[in-house]
Amino acid sequence: MEEMEDKSTGFGRDEVPPVPPSVMKEMKEKAHLEKRDAETSANTEESVEYWLGKDEIPVRLKDLKSALEDIVGLNRSFDIVLREMVIGGRSTAILFVNGLINSDVTTLILNRLTLLDTRDLKSHPVQAIKNQYIPFVQVADTLKLSEAINEALVGQSAIFIEGENRAIILDTRSYPSRSPAEPEVERVVRGARDGFTETLLTNINLIRRRVRDPGLNCEIMKVGRRTQTDVAIVFVDDIVDQVQVEAIRDKINKLDLEGLPLADKQLEEAIVNRGWHPYPLVRYSERPDVVASHLLEGRVVVMVDTSPSVMIMPTTFFDLCQHAEENRQTPFMGTYLRWIRFGGILASMFLLPLWMLLVVHPELKPPFLEILGPQENAKLPIIMQFLIIEFGVDLLRLAAVHTPTPLASAMGLIAAILIGDIAVKTGFFVNEVILYMAVAAIGMFATPSYELGLANRAVRLVLLIAVALFGVKGFVAGTTLLIVLLTTHRSYNSSYLWPFIPFSAKAMGEVLLRKPLLYSRKRPSINKTRDNSKMGPEMKPGNQT
Repeated sequence: MEEMEDKSTGFGRDEVPPVPPSVMKEMKEKAHLEKRDAETSANTEESVEYWLGKDEIPVRLKDLKSALEDIVGLNRSFDIVLREMVIGGRSTAILFVNGLINSDVTTLILNRLTLLDTRDLKSHPVQAIKNQYIPFVQVADTLKLSEAINEALVGQSAIFIEGENRAIILDTRSYPSRSPAEPEVERVVRGARDGFTETLLTNINLIRRRVRDPGLNCEIMKVGRRTQTDVAIVFVDDIVDQVQVEAIRDKINKLDLEGLPLADKQLEEAIVNRGWHPYPLVRYSERPDVVASHLLEGRVVVMVDTSPSVMIMPTTFFDLCQHAEENRQTPFMGTYLRWIRFGGILASMFLLPLWMLLVVHPELKPPFLEILGPQENAKLPIIMQFLIIEFGVDLLRLAAVHTPTPLASAMGLIAAILIGDIAVKTGFFVNEVILYMAVAAIGMFATPSYELGLANRAVRLVLLIAVALFGVKGFVAGTTLLIVLLTTHRSYNSSYLWPFIPFSAKAMGEVLLRKPLLYSRKRPSINKTRDNSKMGPEMKPGNQT
């Protein structure tokens, strides 16, 4: 009886009934989904090794398709395309991201490949296609699947051939981009109207158009495990301090971040300004002519893809106070504009604290300043008036950024006429507070560097509070602390207040005066350039007729 089969199942007691194919398929799919949900890969290399065990290109296209479905979401993401076709009698697949490739160039290449027959690809098909049959400039190959996927994700095309463990990479990128336009922040009356865009290659070409020097180097690297953001270090090789270039390069290479979705600002915080200091350590610019002039002075430029602004390093406080307009005018008028701008920057920092100090301590007023001070009292203390207006101006600035352009002017009129006028008439504010706050705000907006203007505003707030709490001692202590903080603040081992601290008379003259071109013969010594001469010995002012 024990050896008899179970009549209800048709199998012996020791036998396991076979699993139906549908159930087996369902079990495999469930296990596959569980493996996909358990993946925690931080980059493409880890993902390829997780699914395939090693970072190699599968020989069979069937295995390749299966891997791409799990790694990049093939057949799930609508823009990930694997175009399959037969070339020279060999099954071929082309991986690309729809929308990031130049379809005309890709079609031209495919048309050329479809003319091949079996004899053309009899031996070494990858090398044959790469070296003989692709009428294109930028062609490479790779043995790593992760590299092929990464290149496809940045807009290139990867060609896979059945039976081959090597892929062909075609640089067919065509990013969505806008035409170069004049930057909003760095406008000039006379000068070039082209500015950087969000495309790295376009920005580099705008610089090369101005600096046609064989020593202009553009080193590119990728930052971010997930974003794979392109970062370029640009410098003139026979001018720049190579120690500085190496320091910047090492800091970028050592970054192990998830990505740089906010581009250059996040990169700055990662390699330069890592603390809570409000003052910027790099100069941002969107003008190719400004960047070209700094490159010729021996500075290093760091460019990040997807950002229309670039970082210039090292920089100083006085560099951030200069504008391209000064060099577009005659030396006399350029010097005048520079002094006016310096005056506006100083007013944005010290005008309000000094006036408040004279109001709190009227005995400090010299006789010729007796007219200063509120002629009538208000319902709020002076410090409260200043703080309210400070926050009000910042609120208006933020509102202007988020307000459509046709409505921004109307909003400004409402704020200036209704709010300001009514605040004075109701007795909450005095006229002098509104006046001096307006002058300080204009000085902040006249600051060429937006980041420097914000930092100066923070200093103004601290000085106002210090004066309100401690009077003269608070102003002196706050100003001294500011100078100490700026002196100890260093941009890649360069003094932030140079040439004031340490003092250099010649360099300080270059800061205060916009010298004629032929009188400015040397590059700034702070850059530690290998060649500090800007022109030949025969180019002297007296030699020109």
